[in-house]
Amino acid sequence: MNTVTAITCLLVAGFSCYLCGSDVLLSLLRVSVADLSMPEPGAAPPRSPQGVLYSDLPHIVNADGLHLFCRYWEPTGPPRALVFVAHGAGEHSGPYDEIAQRLKEQSLLVFAHDHVGHGQSEGDRMNIKDFQIYIRDSLQHIDLMKSRHPDVPTFIVGHSMGGAISILTACESPSDFAGVVLIAPMVQMNPDSATPFKVFLAKVLNRMLPSLSLGSIDSRWISRDKKQVEAYNADKLIYHGGIRVSFGMQLMEAAARIERAIPSICWPFLILHGEADKLCDIRGSKMMYKNAPSFDKKISLFEGGYHALHHELPEMAESVLKEVTSWITERLPAATSAQTQAS
Repeated sequence: MNTVTAITCLLVAGFSCYLCGSDVLLSLLRVSVADLSMPEPGAAPPRSPQGVLYSDLPHIVNADGLHLFCRYWEPTGPPRALVFVAHGAGEHSGPYDEIAQRLKEQSLLVFAHDHVGHGQSEGDRMNIKDFQIYIRDSLQHIDLMKSRHPDVPTFIVGHSMGGAISILTACESPSDFAGVVLIAPMVQMNPDSATPFKVFLAKVLNRMLPSLSLGSIDSRWISRDKKQVEAYNADKLIYHGGIRVSFGMQLMEAAARIERAIPSICWPFLILHGEADKLCDIRGSKMMYKNAPSFDKKISLFEGGYHALHHELPEMAESVLKEVTSWITERLPAATSAQTQAS
């Protein structure tokens, strides 16, 4: 018993940096809503974890038959671009409304879903057997929206774990994306914590006690804005429980995949990271910016900023929203921009 306790303590330290916020036959896993099988006769109609009928909610059904709650921010006219938003670990798509509204004002169609096991989507809470499921589901949703709007560019905005999802999603199909915006992305594990010995212990414990709960996300480090922290703590759609060893292992494996992928990243990207972020290591963002061979890349560091820069103190949050919006709109086709201004 003492040995297990000691190992647990080491793992808590090893995963503390990643509490927020990890190809085979991928084409076979991309399915549209029209391809999904109907429920068995007599089966109870599916409901969200909150008890709401999915027939009353915007949703897609993934390749595993799980219902994913969706949000759409559609402009009044034809969209100039599509923007998929990938939220972070434990949270959901709702807190990205302000970013989405800003982009919608620029005639961009923004869409998102709650990842499996998050928010109003089905699935074991904040637990997944393979990080690739997040990427597969993202590509499914993106493919669906691109089929409805085939002649406009597509962007991704990802925060924290959603940043890792965004990076790997863009790497799966780089020609599909005009650019990726990463807000405090999970790029690598904290090198001070992920020592070879601790990684070895994590793998052992994952085999022995994969459901063992580690520490929960410390909301103090979400933002310096106390109102935002209070809203985070009060949000019932956010998972406030402990993180399982198995989930931590998926984050570790996702970080390893990203490190291997960075030398081949050529798509445009913008990274925004708070210099006081204690939840996702800023060194990962710096490493990606330095080592990715993309000719169109930018990193903006915010002095004193915590993890959720889009929910930081008002002045900083406003600066982040403006930079995200301007970076995306500057990369829209010139003809589209001129046509919009003329109208």
